[in-house]
Amino acid sequence: MSPRDTTDIGVNTNDHDVHTDPAALDQLAEATEHETVEVQPDGSVVGYRARRTLRLRVELVRQLRRRRVQLLLGFLVLLPFILWAAFTFGEDGGRQSGGFVDLATASAPNFVVFALFATSSFLLPMIVALFFGDTIASEASWSSLKYLLAMPIPRHRLMRQKAVTSGLLSLFAITLLPGVALVVGIVFYGTGEAISPTGDAIAFDQSMIALVLTICYLAVHLLWVAGLALFLTVSTDAPLGAVGGTVLVAILSQILDQITALEGLRNYLPTHYAFAWSDLISTDIDWSNMAAGAFSAVTYGAFFGLLAWRRFRTKDITS
Repeated sequence: MSPRDTTDIGVNTNDHDVHTDPAALDQLAEATEHETVEVQPDGSVVGYRARRTLRLRVELVRQLRRRRVQLLLGFLVLLPFILWAAFTFGEDGGRQSGGFVDLATASAPNFVVFALFATSSFLLPMIVALFFGDTIASEASWSSLKYLLAMPIPRHRLMRQKAVTSGLLSLFAITLLPGVALVVGIVFYGTGEAISPTGDAIAFDQSMIALVLTICYLAVHLLWVAGLALFLTVSTDAPLGAVGGTVLVAILSQILDQITALEGLRNYLPTHYAFAWSDLISTDIDWSNMAAGAFSAVTYGAFFGLLAWRRFRTKDITS
């Protein structure tokens, strides 16, 4: 017991050394015997509130102060300018054959669509994997996880707060990229119609609604990445292993999706409906692919999330 603790229970240590003075030791023992601690029905000390531990704002600010997060968000802001420079100073003047690539400079909505088309297969899943895969594994690698739980922060609350923070950062990243791309596109390409490779064209105001729905779909579709990364981050103490494992599964799924011999089995791959949002750039929207993609992502996300919760509930964090 520290001098501060002895003062709190009524023992004055200013005049006596409790380690050498027998009288002081007797006084300390007597005070300890009479000390009472009020306990709530659930066994916790009066005044303790689990909901006050690891508040969301504190964890979010802590993550935003990390250099890795700042560099990643800065890159997402810079990427649309890099794409614009590539189209402007490229030898083909930004005109290439290949669907959305050929139409990228037709208008601001098309520029946004191309930016999402170029990043939704690898960059965006990697970002979500980074936020979710690093969240708990990094604490374990720093040997700070056991101290967080000793505060005490309940395990389910620690995992939930970490997951919610990662989800907010992922959603912000998914929104930031098309937002900056839209501004760049309006400045350099104007507010024209959004044109699909099939020849359908929708007005600028309708394309903005399609953009919002696209962001919502991408956020739902990437739930499977979040769930898998969360499961891996509670299963290993190596953040790189959790992030890399998630990205590897995403790449493998994309490779298998290209094998036509698998036929209907490809529909069960988590990345099969990655580009279903492109149906929104149409005068007659087909919602079936997006509905199937959303259901697949939610199912995979819930499954991996349940595995993560069960794994973390019994994980040994003392080593």
